[in-house]
Amino acid sequence: MDNLTEITILIIEDDDFQYEIYEDALSEYRLIRTTNGTAALAMIKKHPPNLILLDHILADGELGLDYLPEFKEVLPHVPIVIISGALEVQQQIYALQGPRRAHYCINKPVDVNELRKTVQTALKECGESEVVRQFEALERSRRVDAETLFSRSTDRLMRQNILLPLIKEAKERPNISALARRFRVARRTILRDIEELIRRNQLPPESLPKWSPETDETEP
Repeated sequence: MDNLTEITILIIEDDDFQYEIYEDALSEYRLIRTTNGTAALAMIKKHPPNLILLDHILADGELGLDYLPEFKEVLPHVPIVIISGALEVQQQIYALQGPRRAHYCINKPVDVNELRKTVQTALKECGESEVVRQFEALERSRRVDAETLFSRSTDRLMRQNILLPLIKEAKERPNISALARRFRVARRTILRDIEELIRRNQLPPESLPKWSPETDETEP
């Protein structure tokens, strides 16, 4: 969004002085506020924000971290920044891990410059932008996998087309080791090629040598 006033940030904070800091630091955005997780959960269902600033110690004895899974359930793609001076390192790690995680943790007292930069980064790199990048990466991965499979399939068919006349014209059963060296593949690969040719009725069943998987040896 080019117009920052169109970006809504939900601030879940019960301390009035702390909220005033957020108002000054993030004045270019549209800010809305609740003082506990219960009210925030009801609000985001009706008016989804673009980003959530979540304090840990809230009004009515509520803890922000307890509401993190519910916020992510309702708004899975909205970035969440946890701000607290009460979280231990292990709790911060927990908050930033897993599918229902926050994106950032900022310690109190809040560094205003760090807060601004974190909000800017979260709005630019997280949320819907993050989902789009993940989808594009998945599509690229699928294309690479498809191309690899297609290449392998093409190589196999070309090899089988060469194998077919070699085996048909041979007076003896094929020498699997020699064929594997010729095509630079494993002996098992040559055996699978012959099995496929037999299944397609292009070769008689007796074309397949006896094979011991324990020793990977074939008998003529």
